[in-house]
Amino acid sequence: MSWAQFVFSSNVSEVAYDSDSGELLITWSKSGKVSAYQGVPEAKALEGANAPSVGQWVNAEIKPYYAHSYR
Repeated sequence: MSWAQFVFSSNVSEVAYDSDSGELLITWSKSGKVSAYQGVPEAKALEGANAPSVGQWVNAEIKPYYAHSYR
């Protein structure tokens, strides 16, 4: 299932997930850039979309463990 969710965060404006590619897509509020993290399980992506601080969650739970590229 692919989905996108706007979030209330000072650093992140949207969290999206592409089930076909297994990519977590993070849209950064200040730059507008989209970071794509490969191989993220959908349950993990949903956890992030509902985290109290999405930016902190990305830094702690995603950046250290998943490959990254910009879109």
